[in-house]
Amino acid sequence: MNPYVIQMDRFAQSLKHLSETFLSLEEYKGAFTKDEVEEMFLRVSESVCEGCEKKEWCLKENRSGTRQMVYEILCTVEDYGAELNIEVKRKLQKRCVRAPRFLRETLEVFGDAKQKLLWNNRIVQNREGCAVQLTEFARIIQHATRELDAGIFSDEHLEKRIRARMKHIGVKLLSSVFFMTEQGRYEIHLTVKAVKGQCVTSKEVAEALCAAVNRKMLLKPGERQNVGGEYCVLVCIEGPAFYTMQGVAKIGKGCEKISGDTFSMTKLPGVKEAVVLSDGMGSGEEAFKESARVVEMLEELLEAGFPVETAIQMMNTALVIGREEVRFSTVDMCVFDLYEGSCELVKAGASATFIRYADHVEKIVSSTLPIGVVQNIEIDRMKRELSDGDFVIMMTDGVLDALPVGEQEALMSMFIGGTGMNNPKELAHHILEQVLEWTGEEPLDDMTVIAVGIWSV
Repeated sequence: MNPYVIQMDRFAQSLKHLSETFLSLEEYKGAFTKDEVEEMFLRVSESVCEGCEKKEWCLKENRSGTRQMVYEILCTVEDYGAELNIEVKRKLQKRCVRAPRFLRETLEVFGDAKQKLLWNNRIVQNREGCAVQLTEFARIIQHATRELDAGIFSDEHLEKRIRARMKHIGVKLLSSVFFMTEQGRYEIHLTVKAVKGQCVTSKEVAEALCAAVNRKMLLKPGERQNVGGEYCVLVCIEGPAFYTMQGVAKIGKGCEKISGDTFSMTKLPGVKEAVVLSDGMGSGEEAFKESARVVEMLEELLEAGFPVETAIQMMNTALVIGREEVRFSTVDMCVFDLYEGSCELVKAGASATFIRYADHVEKIVSSTLPIGVVQNIEIDRMKRELSDGDFVIMMTDGVLDALPVGEQEALMSMFIGGTGMNNPKELAHHILEQVLEWTGEEPLDDMTVIAVGIWSV
């Protein structure tokens, strides 16, 4: 096995062992143990009963009865809060000459213990979240390393052809690295420089590479524009068979300028494109900040090459363990594979998505929770094959909720299927206008519609 793969496996195993260590520590506790209740009883009795004329009888002769009284108080507080029922108060007053102080001290001790229990459980929850992420990191490292090792290949004949083509346009080739993706597509890294006195555009290099390998090769986004007299590395990838165009229409609650919905359209590794739509809790500026944080972080993780589900789970963990109050955001994502002409829909608490094919409209729904609510989140994933001219329409729940209950999805399918518009922006605006016209009133929630069309190159 490749020594680099072995080394990365060691890193991954270390992360897995660290994760197992986290999980082997103190577990989540839903209630107090017998010893903890006894400790609370001792604290209360030491504080209240000192100097009391009935101390000997309460704490020795009738100790079990006194302990049972404390236990009843704690159970009542756990169920109903500090407002005890009359029966429990009457029992305490009959048994204890210092009943008000005894009750006050018991409630205070219980409050301290309850707070400690909550914090300990919070620590356990955070530790479990970290353990899950460490395990996922280990899996990603192993998968990426093996994928890279399996994809790299050498081809002396192909390299000679590339070198000859580069020489023809005035470029010197120092080395080349060939990589084949899981889909059988080429990615080629060229270390090149222009011969003395010349300046060659990177586009010319890519065109020469196309001629050499007899495949449609494109510069990877972000590559330099020109090749000069110093060696540099250019990365070229095999061109896609499809391309997409997007259009957006949105309006804030009550026609406000600030909407709590946020969206992003970004290019991903492997000639993929992702559309992310998030609806923050509530509306207005606070909801916008929440959804924008989610979208920006997801965008960064996806561009770095993290798997979709891992990126969402990491974002969810950050939201759950990062603060006291619950503030959730929906995640609606569509990842387009421009090689295959397919899309993967990923939903966490998101509204329905509609796909307009040539002859019908399909609705795709999900019943999952938004991110930021619970530690272990469920994510719905669905893949669909697309053809030239198909449209994927995503929207936030404010759009569908504006339509009559029970007719929402049928009406939306009618709005989408009843028009032959092929301009994404016009289609998105048409759908939003149809909804607003149907309701005949100002939006009661933020509304966003995204229309994405896909076509053959």
